Formats: sequence, C-alpha cells, structure tokens
Amino acid sequence: MSREILLLVDALAHEKNVARDIIFTALELALASATKKKFEADVDIRVEIDKESGEYESFRCWTIVEDELLEIPEAELSPTDDRAKDLEVGDVIKEAIDSVEFGRIGAQAAKQVILQKVREAEREQILNDFLARDEKLVSGQIRRMERGNAIIEVGRLDAVLPRDHMIPKENLRVGDRVRAILSKIETGMRGPQLILSRTAPEFLIRLFELEVPEIEEGLLEIMSASRDPGLRSKIAVKANDQRLDPVGTCVGMRGSRVQAVTGELAGERVDIVLWSIEPAQFVINAMAPAEVSSIVVDEDKHSMDLVVVEDQLAQAIGRNGQNIRLASELTGWELNILTEEESDQKNKEEYTSASQLFIEKLDVDEDVADILVQEGFSSIEEVAYVPLEEMVQIEAFDEDTVNELRSRASAAILTAAIAKEESVVDPAEDLKSMDGMDIDMAKLMASKGIVTMEDLAELSVDELLELVKIDEEKAKTLIMTARAPWFA
Repeated sequence: MSREILLLVDALAHEKNVARDIIFTALELALASATKKKFEADVDIRVEIDKESGEYESFRCWTIVEDELLEIPEAELSPTDDRAKDLEVGDVIKEAIDSVEFGRIGAQAAKQVILQKVREAEREQILNDFLARDEKLVSGQIRRMERGNAIIEVGRLDAVLPRDHMIPKENLRVGDRVRAILSKIETGMRGPQLILSRTAPEFLIRLFELEVPEIEEGLLEIMSASRDPGLRSKIAVKANDQRLDPVGTCVGMRGSRVQAVTGELAGERVDIVLWSIEPAQFVINAMAPAEVSSIVVDEDKHSMDLVVVEDQLAQAIGRNGQNIRLASELTGWELNILTEEESDQKNKEEYTSASQLFIEKLDVDEDVADILVQEGFSSIEEVAYVPLEEMVQIEAFDEDTVNELRSRASAAILTAAIAKEESVVDPAEDLKSMDGMDIDMAKLMASKGIVTMEDLAELSVDELLELVKIDEEKAKTLIMTARAPWFA
C-alpha cells in the first residue's frame, strides 16, 4: 500500500503541477476523515505519512486548552487533567490507533478531499505565475455576465469586471474581448479573486504606455491622470529628453496615438497637459483650454484661487464642474474659480479685514494699517516674527516705528494666549479618573466642552471623532466606559 501512495502522489503532482507536499497533506486529511467515521464522538484524528516510504500512522489527539469547561470534551483536555501533567496550553497529546487500509479509502468523500486540495493548489499556482509576470494591463474574453458584472477569462484565470468599474454607456457582451487593469485581489469563498477596472486613472496611463513607446524607453513620463470615465480625462506628461515635445509625442501623427486610446475608452476625450515643477504653472496648464488671468496660491490650505475673465468662466468650470474637478485631481490642489469682479471684491474684503485687525490689535491708525497690508502683512504673527531687517526696509517706517510695531504685536499674541488659557475649563474628577483616560486627553476634551463623564457619555462616536483626533476603537471604548453608570 505504501508504494501505491507514493505512485499516486507522484502522478497527481505531475498531472496537476502542484507540490508533492500539498498532495501528501490532502491524503492525510482524507485518511483522517475516513478513520474518524469509526468513532461516534467528535474526536480529533490526525494521520502522518512518511514521505520517503509511504508508510502512515493514525493518532487520536487531545489539545490542552485554558478553560475548565471544555467545548469539545472528546478532543480537549483541561490543564488540571492527569494526562496534561507537565504540558502547556496548546500542546497536543497523541495516542496511536489502528489505521484504515488505503485500499478502502477509495470512498467518494476521501476522493473529494484530495481533489479539492489539488484544485486549490492548482488555482494558487496559476495565480502566483500570473502575479510573477506583473501584468497590470490585462486582456481577456468575457465568458459570462453575472448580475451586471463581467466574468473575463484572463489566460487560465477568471477575473471579475464589476459593473461600477465599466465605462458608463459601453455595452459589453459575452464573447467580447476587453482590456482592463488589475485593480485588486480579493479573497473569497473560492479563493483569491482578480478584480479588474476600466474606470481607474491608471488604466488611462497604461493605455498610453502601450501606444507611446517613448514612455517605455524612459524619454517621456506620465506624472498623473484624472478621469470622468467615458466623457473626459486629463493626463500630465513630462519630457526626460528636452528634444522631445511631450504633448505632440502623446498625440501622435495626425492624432493616431490619442485616437487609439480614445477608441479603447468608448470615445472619452483626453486632454494632454504639460507637467511643470511650478505648481501654479502646472495648474494653468491643467485648466486648458480655459485661460487663467491670475493665480493666488495659499500654501497653508494647499489651494489656489484662479481668476478668469467673464467669457472664460463657463469653459473654466466645464459641464457640471468637470474641467475644474479634473484639473484639481490632476494637480492635487484645491482650485477655486473667480471672475475678475469676484476677485477684486474678495481682495477688497481681505484688505479691509487685515487693516481692521491691525487697527484693533496694534492700536495704530488707518494709514499705518494700510501700509502693513500693502507690504503683504496679513496677521499679527507676521508683524511679530518677520525678521527685523525685512521690516526696516519699508520706506514709510523708521527703526523705532518697526520696533514699536513688533513689540505691540508680541504683546497682542501674549494677551490672546493668556485669554485662551483662562478660558479653558479644567476636566471634572470623574473624567480624569475614568478607565482608559489620561490627563492630557482629559484636558483636551475639556477644551472642547467635554468636561464630565456625562458629557462624554452623551456623544456619539462620530461626534467625538470630530472634536478630538483619536482612533475610532479608542473613541468607542471611552464612550462605552462613560455610559457604564447608565446600566449599573
């Protein structure tokens, strides 16, 4: 019988292209399943096959568990049991039992265990071979449609193209050949599942890499992409060889390259944008075909105000905000469109606001406040901390005036800090002493109006997360601890 086992293992390993160890594991499970049928109770049977000789032994096993109350008495032992002496939790006691004959193991149940393990191993091997090729852009034929999702045959694998990852309005049918990118791999009941996408920006990038050989050669580089699938998209390109025109190269002779990409994307219009290391210039390029008159950059908010003339406004925004949205996604900046009139109004309001701030906080007249605003100052902190040598260069101010302004600005900042400190309420004793709470967290909560345990208990998790930046699980635990007296 031992020779029979070895012959079977070798035959299956060769036929199915899976490791011998996997076949041995499947056989051990099959033999254990058959042996277990001799017992009425839910016992733990294990079989060990010698991989050299093919001989095998069967054991009944008991596992040492922590609890005195055993969930499976026929397969578990408590640490107090005499047989568990000198053993630790998790250790296994094995008792040799008679093995079933391999010749009688030809039962359907055993055969199914072996075949199932082999199929799983085969699928995993095919998936690993596919992943080793690192194919991001895949092509395959639609085998069937399931609830709107397309099941696509990619080599020897089946992949899923979900309905929401198909380009809107494209009509895919069984038998069609389609291209897509590998979006992710999900683990399901049937093992790993390939999930494809035709709507992701990366799909657009991969198609251009396919059509433009200069990208593969490293002469051109696609820096980013944004899409409104089936309607319009933008890509940003950069030339690593200054002799190349990156936009013209991607467009191709008479538009051949970009038309090939558009054809694959069901007519999606593609704007090819010249990338720039300067964020403002990059945004101007991304807004094409709309023309931008001027830009105001706010580094702190990572946003830009784009000023356009009235007759360019509709084009700059695009249908349903499409152009501004795609440009924002492409550049990574928050973009706001303003007409020249709106820009003038906003500048006037900001000018008045800053001027009024200086008049109130620095106790200066309107003329001095206006000079500060005109020189680019917009906050008390800037007046206090901008280097002295920069401020003395303002023609309207002498050194004594500058020192006085800086002194008043520092005093205003200090006064505001003291007022803020005094306005902070100390956390209640029950909040500070609560399980899971530390003093810094309690003070932070008190500064947000959460002074007592009752205040905390009345909040939802979302409300707490809005006020205090902590982990969601931590927020749930704290709230439930605060609510414990409710249920006492």
